[in-house]
Amino acid sequence: MGHMTEHTYDLVVRGGTVYDGTGTPGRSADIAVTDGKIVVVGAVSGTGAEEIDARGLIVTPGFVDIHTHYDGQALWSDQLAPSSWHGVTTAVMGNCGVGFAPCKPQDRTALIALMEGVEDIPAAVMHEGLNWRWESFPEYLEVVDSMPRDIDLCALVPHAPIRVFVMGERALRLEPATPDDVARMRELVAEAIRAGAFGVSTSRSIAHRNCAGDFTPTLLARESEIAGLVMGLDDAGRGIFEVVGESGDSEVVGEFELIRRSLEKSGRPGVFSLIQSGSQPNKNQWRELMELADRAIEEGVSLRPVVAPRSISILLGLEGSQNPFSGTATYREIAALPLDERVAIMKDPAIRRRILSDDPTEFSTFALMSRIPYWNMFRFGDPPNYTPSASESIAAIAERDNRDPADIAYDIMLESDGMGFIYVPFANYASGDLSVCEEMLANPNTIMGLGDGGAHVGFILDAGFPTWLLTYWVKDRRRFSLEEAVRRLTSDTAESVGLSDRGRIDVGLRADLNVIDFDRLNFGPPYVAYDLPAGGRRLLQKANGYQATIVAGRTVYRNGVDTGARPGRLVRSGSVH
Repeated sequence: MGHMTEHTYDLVVRGGTVYDGTGTPGRSADIAVTDGKIVVVGAVSGTGAEEIDARGLIVTPGFVDIHTHYDGQALWSDQLAPSSWHGVTTAVMGNCGVGFAPCKPQDRTALIALMEGVEDIPAAVMHEGLNWRWESFPEYLEVVDSMPRDIDLCALVPHAPIRVFVMGERALRLEPATPDDVARMRELVAEAIRAGAFGVSTSRSIAHRNCAGDFTPTLLARESEIAGLVMGLDDAGRGIFEVVGESGDSEVVGEFELIRRSLEKSGRPGVFSLIQSGSQPNKNQWRELMELADRAIEEGVSLRPVVAPRSISILLGLEGSQNPFSGTATYREIAALPLDERVAIMKDPAIRRRILSDDPTEFSTFALMSRIPYWNMFRFGDPPNYTPSASESIAAIAERDNRDPADIAYDIMLESDGMGFIYVPFANYASGDLSVCEEMLANPNTIMGLGDGGAHVGFILDAGFPTWLLTYWVKDRRRFSLEEAVRRLTSDTAESVGLSDRGRIDVGLRADLNVIDFDRLNFGPPYVAYDLPAGGRRLLQKANGYQATIVAGRTVYRNGVDTGARPGRLVRSGSVH
């Protein structure tokens, strides 16, 4: 028996440059972990049952992403990918007012249609993947809680399901809530928070519609209803308010003030999505909103903008949910065929002529498609080009080559055996560069987010935003320091939703860590996986350079490869101190 070595710790990460999440510069230190918590930061003399050599690497807290939509995926998969492949160890779902609880059996189809329209998750996937073993929000949390997964998950309770639960058809018809309705919603919010929700979310965006084109049920909710939701947080004594609103019309300032007044009454903090919409006449309204937020914060009302580190963009391609020819009669005939067969058919000159002469809007299921001009479409390429110049647009290429832009778009999609993508930046790119994002990120009141992991599975792929912040803004452009970028991904996001037990590397906190080869950190190309329920497809993207991602002291990814460990759980608000 004398040969057995007793290890002092479960895990020791040795010799890395530790960026602790507070914004202080990196320093060389070992980190020791026992029972999922950090027990030593400094020189560690004992040994770990698992040892990670981090010499020449950086060590950060695990990233906390407060804007995701894993409400469905959390029930059908034990991996919250792609977020968990990009250093995220805690994700907050239930944003934008959409989700699946509370829900009466007769309302399931309506909530699925809304999630399909707003977040581009196919209805067939949800019908197959959701087991509906819940009606109330606390019951939904129980189901989420019963499954282990790769990383931790927090939930917001969404306004649309609450409204439909209380008002039924009247909610879908956008009727105003009565005082009794509002009182009931307030009770449901408080109930959800007491059960462990981290807040309540709503949408006031006309872009948010179900797949039939109907507006989200929360769109016209009056101030009394919004105040009722926020007072539900107050009743429970904790929780944040999350809202996505319009990004550019005359109502925006009034909307901001409405939310501000509701928060003032309750003393609860709020966050809102801030983007620059390229299609709006007032391209600088975002700046006005950012200034309003600065003023509110200065005056003691915490209402922080959540911003993206690059343009929010659509990917069009044969394997995405949309491409420039999806709506044509000829493409529609072959749309369901496997990719290789479609590519072979599309290479036939006769088919090509037919598709290019068909009306592209005739059978379109994506209203915006007809409004995307060729000057805002770019070849995405490999490695992906997220910052194309105007001269690289399909329209510019067509002009130079004296060809039809549709002809060029057709060629791009056939590249890489049909995996060629067209990049369409639709927000934060009106100036043809990322100067808007730079200005947003430079404001200390903004929160880095909007990666939307789990949503838009067929044409938006932004869950890699943390990797982008570190590679583009820190490594390539040297615009932000590494310690500041790490702080923005960790303690800043954790604190914004009330997570006090993570987001920093300190004794007593959760051992959620990333060990990163910063020099090697970059993106792989997007690809398609047919791994959703009902054989649904989704776009995914991996990163290089994450040597280890550790959740509660257990390594879940090593060099991008899943270890099979599933220490992730549902985090309930009120359980962390």
